[in-house]
Amino acid sequence: MALAQIGRIGVLTSGGDCAGLNAVIRAVTARAVNHYGLQVYGILDGTLGLMERPLRYVELAPSTFDGRIFREGGTVLGTTNKGDPFRFPMADGSVRDRSQDFGDGVRELGLDALVVIGGDGSMSIVSRLCHAVGVGMVGVPKTIDNDVHGTDFSIGHATAVGVVTDAMDRLQPTAASHHRVMIVEVMGRDAGYIAMQGGIAGGADVVLVPEIPYSMDGVATAIRKVLDRGRTHALVVVAEGVKRDDGTVVHLPASTRYGGIGHWLGERIADTTHTETRVTILGHVQRGGSPSPQDRLLASAFGVHAVDLVMRGQLDRMVAWRNLSVVDVPLSEVTIGARPLDPNGTLATTAHGLGIYIGDTEAAG
Repeated sequence: MALAQIGRIGVLTSGGDCAGLNAVIRAVTARAVNHYGLQVYGILDGTLGLMERPLRYVELAPSTFDGRIFREGGTVLGTTNKGDPFRFPMADGSVRDRSQDFGDGVRELGLDALVVIGGDGSMSIVSRLCHAVGVGMVGVPKTIDNDVHGTDFSIGHATAVGVVTDAMDRLQPTAASHHRVMIVEVMGRDAGYIAMQGGIAGGADVVLVPEIPYSMDGVATAIRKVLDRGRTHALVVVAEGVKRDDGTVVHLPASTRYGGIGHWLGERIADTTHTETRVTILGHVQRGGSPSPQDRLLASAFGVHAVDLVMRGQLDRMVAWRNLSVVDVPLSEVTIGARPLDPNGTLATTAHGLGIYIGDTEAAG
């Protein structure tokens, strides 16, 4: 699409929220309006804003951002991580393909392109929608898990790691005071980036992630080694998606949602090491709060580059961060599922080099 054909773009957030989303929306708006003279419409609650009638949206302008909003966590546009538009759950229990409703909304609003801020799952769905209705999109990667292919960092990850590190800084003194093993359960259903980076930065003695198998004997041995060296406490970080050592999944009571591995692990550590244990589940605290400086910078660079791609007609691409620069990659290369942590990569090797038990792999020793 030629530059002259672009007059109105939409921006939406999809999937789980995280810190830094408002900074992206601000950057998209500033670049589109101030530099290109475009109209920018923020779509409310992700794809729902274009599927529902009347349409739900708000026109955005640089004046919308009063200096406070981009410092806030969450998203002023709202988001959703429920309801695949191709199999949308209806009130009567049936499912219906509502992709046409999405397309009708795009046409009614007169959008020439969409900037979609999402993770690998939500970008995959919206990309299919855009192809089905004939509108181009540019993706902006955001996820606290940092598991999007094609980019070194995704928006929200640095802030989440900061939350984990801060929590461990606060838990260490109380662990030392009471001679306890403190276990911190963090988010990470399929990928262990938050656990591994937060564990390294927070001085953990044990870090367990979904990608690396472990044994309770290995965990217990690691903790005993710490205590035998004269330290009176230990710190453990575990991602929510980690399974029991027999390979079975831990779910919250009466739920299909991940969670509870921290308490299961705490009981086993207490039984095998005869230490007092306490468990802290950080949960959605990792998604909230003011975005870190790194996330604000990343969001700003991504938002500006996304608009530039739209204006150059380079659609169906995702902005990315590689080697200290903002670049872009085809959406087809990133919407292929979650990117796992490399069990033998730099993070794992670093953890092993520090003496952190991370499981039973070559990198883990």
